[in-house]
Amino acid sequence: QVLLVESGGGLVQAGGSLRLSCAASGRTFSRYARGWFRQAPGKEREFVAAISGSGGSTLYADSVKGRFTVSRDDAKNTVYLQMNSLKPEDTAVYYCAARDNVALHSNDRRYDSWGQGIQVTVSS
Repeated sequence: QVLLVESGGGLVQAGGSLRLSCAASGRTFSRYARGWFRQAPGKEREFVAAISGSGGSTLYADSVKGRFTVSRDDAKNTVYLQMNSLKPEDTAVYYCAARDNVALHSNDRRYDSWGQGIQVTVSS
């Protein structure tokens, strides 16, 4: 029921930064928990970061903790993923997701709506 569109991906060198955006539209309540996941070729989709419906709680995968920051702007119905100190192993298609719940979650099966994905490539 929620349409999600990611933007901001691209190609950067190791150590660089990117900021992903995910705009939501469609029939929904004003605030739902949002998450970011990624999938590299031949690998299972993995959790990256999540933010609660209120924006008061965040959760990060150990692999990105201290480098990535998730935030939201409810006036724009948009969630962001600021990615700093990027590494080649961060290369993947990144997906934005939304839950029909205010509580954040790291399990992709708990999310109800998904964006189309956006490529992030980090060169060495």
